[in-house]
Amino acid sequence: MIGKKRKLGKKINDLQIGDSYTASHIIEDRDLLLYLGLTNDANPLYIQHDYASQTAYQQPIVPSVMLFGAVSSIVSMHLPGPGSHITQHEMTFPKPVFHYSEVKITLEIIAIDQENHQITLSVVGYDTEGDKILHGKLHVCPAYEPESITGASLENFF
Repeated sequence: MIGKKRKLGKKINDLQIGDSYTASHIIEDRDLLLYLGLTNDANPLYIQHDYASQTAYQQPIVPSVMLFGAVSSIVSMHLPGPGSHITQHEMTFPKPVFHYSEVKITLEIIAIDQENHQITLSVVGYDTEGDKILHGKLHVCPAYEPESITGASLENFF
């Protein structure tokens, strides 16, 4: 990995309250099957149409942890981006999401704690009908500025 530059996300000094990012995602069967296979989750509410049709939902729903996965992906890839880490999350899922639904998720920085190298993000998600499907708050540690290998090795020469 030495010598191969990878772009890191925004560092804490590059972030401002009000910075936001919005992403849309369509929940496909492939996504559900990968999740269910990876976690060995066999909840019939997620995949069995016969069972789900007998519930209040009337059809299979998307596991809430998959929706959180979409949120986590936005943190890891966009805001603040690669090198960041979610340290705490609080999420509510007021409305179920069904297979093949499109969801729009927005994250916004609402607080920055320089001393503890942490930001707080609000998160809200909507379905295509405009109904809220998730909301909450995340505490995230943004990427750290890596030390230069060359700079450290030549420190005595400056």
